[in-house]
Order: sequence, then C-alpha cells, then structure tokens
Amino acid sequence: MTDPVQSPVLRLEGIVKTFPGVRALDGVSFSVLPGEVHALMGENGAGKSTLMKVLGGIHRPDDGAIYVGGERVVMAGPLEAKANGIVFIHQELSLATELSVAENVYLGELPRKRFGRVDWKTLAARTNAILKKLKAPFDARTRVGDLSIANQQMVEIARALTVDARAVIFDEPTASLTDAEKVVLFDVISDLTADGVGIIYISHRMEEIFKITDRITVLRDGQYQGTVATRDVDEEAVTQMMIGRKLDLSRSALDHELGEVALEVRGLSCGELYRDVSFQVRRGEVLGFYGLVGAGRTEIAETLFGLRDPSAGEILIDGEAVRIRSPADAIARGVSLVPEDRKGQGLVLGMNCRDNMTLPQVDDLKAGPFMAEGAEIAIFDQYRDKLDIRTPGWRQKVGNLSGGNQQKIVIGKWLSMHPSVLIVDEPTRGIDVGSKSEIHKLLRALAAQGYAVIVISSEMPEVLHVSDRIAAMYSGRIMRTFTADEVTEDSLIQAISGLGDDRAA
Repeated sequence: MTDPVQSPVLRLEGIVKTFPGVRALDGVSFSVLPGEVHALMGENGAGKSTLMKVLGGIHRPDDGAIYVGGERVVMAGPLEAKANGIVFIHQELSLATELSVAENVYLGELPRKRFGRVDWKTLAARTNAILKKLKAPFDARTRVGDLSIANQQMVEIARALTVDARAVIFDEPTASLTDAEKVVLFDVISDLTADGVGIIYISHRMEEIFKITDRITVLRDGQYQGTVATRDVDEEAVTQMMIGRKLDLSRSALDHELGEVALEVRGLSCGELYRDVSFQVRRGEVLGFYGLVGAGRTEIAETLFGLRDPSAGEILIDGEAVRIRSPADAIARGVSLVPEDRKGQGLVLGMNCRDNMTLPQVDDLKAGPFMAEGAEIAIFDQYRDKLDIRTPGWRQKVGNLSGGNQQKIVIGKWLSMHPSVLIVDEPTRGIDVGSKSEIHKLLRALAAQGYAVIVISSEMPEVLHVSDRIAAMYSGRIMRTFTADEVTEDSLIQAISGLGDDRAA
C-alpha cells in the first residue's frame, strides 16, 4: 500500500476535451502515486480512452494541465509521453511476430556500430537485462510469433521499459489471458510497483480491480465522479458510481413454457479438440457452456456454425439430421453465431451501422444491380429499436460505438436473419458493467421470445445469471449438465476441473 502523503508521479488537473457536438471530458482530474495501482473505471463512453489519449499526446486538451513529477508538461505526441516516462500497454498487441524479442523491444532504436551496422551483442544484452527484471521465461533471441499471448504481452512491457518508466498504463490487459497467465501479469505489476512505478489499471473486471488496486477513480459521461480507496468500497458501491443507479443482479425466473428441441448434438467429436459431446437446447431456453480456456467450448460453436468439420457424431435441427459444411449452411439451417472476437470477426469497424447489420443479407436486398437502401434502413431501424442500440443514426461508423452497442449490432445482424438457434460466445467481453446487465436482459428476453440460445462464457457470475441449464466442460468433454436450481459455484468449479460427476448432458 502506498503512502498517501507522497507526491504523485503523474497528475492531470481539470482536463477538458470537446469534439464536435460532444464534451468528452469535462474538468477531469486524476493522479497516480509512486508504487500505487490506481484503477480508472467507467462505462464504455465514460471518457477513459479520451483521457488516456490526452495523456499520451494523441489529443490536445482544450483546458487543464498535466504534471509529471511535479513539473507541468505539454504532451506533443506519443514520443513526448514516452520521454516523460509515461508508458502504455495497449489491449491490442502491436508486435512484429516474425522478428525476435530483442528486435521488437528496440524496434526503431536498435543499437548501432560503425557504419550503421546493428550491434547484435549489445541488443541481446540490453534486452535480456530487461527480461530478467520481468522474470520472463524466454530470451532475447526468441521469435515473437512462437510466444503465447501472455508472453507477447510481456514483450510489450519490456519494450515499454526501455525508458525509465514513471507510470505504466495497462488497458484491459487480461482480456486474452488464461488464469495462469494473469498470475504472471500480476507478478510483473507487483515488481513494477516495488520499484516505485505508478500503475494506471483500466479494466471492466471487478474481481481484478479488488484484487490488485489501491485506489479507484470513476468517470461517468466525461465527468469525474470521485476517487475511493479500494479497501473502503465494494462492487455495488463502485457500480453505482459508474452508472448512477443500483444494478439488479438477480436472475429472472423462467416465466414461459419451453418449446420443442431446436438443436440436438449426439456424440460429436473434432479430433483432440473435443470428443463425444452430446446435448440439446429447446426453444425458449438459454443453455450455458462454462469451462476453462481450451476446454473446447468455442470449438463446438465453430463446428455448429460450419467453421470446423466434426470427425464423428451428428447434428440435428428440429429433429432432422443435417450436415453443416460452411457458415452458409448454418445460416440456411437457422443457426447463427455471435463470435468471441466481435471486432475482428463480427464487425467491419470502418463500415456504418446499417451496412454491418445487413451484411449477411446483401444478395437478398438487391434491387437489380443496386442495393435496396430503403429495405436496409428499415431493417436497421427495426433492430435499433428492438435492441435499444444507442447511435445517432445508421451512418455512424461501428468503430465509434461503445462495446455494448457494438455487441448489439452483431446480435441484431443475426436476429434479422430470423434464426432458430443463436450462439453467443463471450457475450460481454470488454463491456462495462451497466452494458453487461443490458446484454444479459436481452439474452433472457430473446429466449422468452422463443429463440434457442447458447451462451459461452468464461465468467461464472454471467453463466449463472443468464442460463437455464449449464454444461460444464473439461478437457474437451461435457462433465456434467446442471439445472439453474441445482447448480452451485463449488459444484461448477469441481466439474470444470475434472473432479465432478462424469455425466453427459
């Protein structure tokens, strides 16, 4: 725990930033102490990213000041921020995977000998010194493409530490990490704070916030809501600061009759990824899949959507055995998939909302050689209202929407195809707590409307909250299927650890 009388290594005071028609930051103040982990929280669109872009010199503030080590500075750009010891570890890695660790760490700043030749010995020595400090399990010569995501993230951190860092900003650092890899990251953060480095930690994961941070600052609608000591608050209090209201975390009881079996899987296998998987999901039901990373959950969804070929077993839709060889086959059979990576696989970020939502129907919406724009707009308007998508209009680029609204665009895209089975993989990854609640209510509402919904999630509270039944997976097998009434956290953990009853779904 840091000493509150210490001087901040970094301080922002009264930051104002306005874009056309939007006041993104309205007098925001924020500071981080040496050796402190300070969480910056808020819903998507609260101003967190804009504040960090001001700090990084990407945006010039309209008003306010930045102080580093007590001295006022002007961030003219990212290089200026780095020169002042402000280091960013972004959620999306920016590494050259074909190059070595050392080449990535000192990219653009390779040490040179006479006549401009690279000093490979010095390069390796400098890199290995940083890697030793980080306790990295690889050396300077390792090809980055051969590393796990967690170790690639460590390369990003090593790159950042080529300067004398005063403050390091981590933006959703655990989004793609396993539980074991998170432990490594938290150890690195602990080592940095032990050296007096201030950490700004941006995350929507409450359990991480309460595990590793000292203080929490909350933004809402571009305004500063307050700073609290983590030990003095609970999740409910922080949530209320973020969204301005209490969050209803109770699970709505099943208040409608279940329909016929929409999808049944019998003895499905796909090499070593999963084997002998059997389950069924009925209309009006939410079936949750829960398990550790690598348990085979996503691979089953990809098979049902025609992205993988099963090696054994059969798939039945409405009681009829079908062969699904491609996504086109799946769509024709009424199966839709909202993928885990909505930005990379579910959306075209540079396209507008309307075009994203109608993308699978391009051929059906043509009027001769041209698109029937009126029909496209009608579809967008229908699902914008139905899903409460918050956007100024259909012309807005999807990349400018919050994470929750982006996810609603992907869901709307598939609902407009009128599927009978909707598979949603990690429905709220990277989404703030308020938007999570909206997505959960939406999934329950879709089931009430007669859809058969499959939800794959790595978050236990989520899968417990939205599911009528839960299939617990371990090492490519369904170990046990629980009803909502009988499942407990302990029994679910046992099942996904291979310790539960070996009962197929």
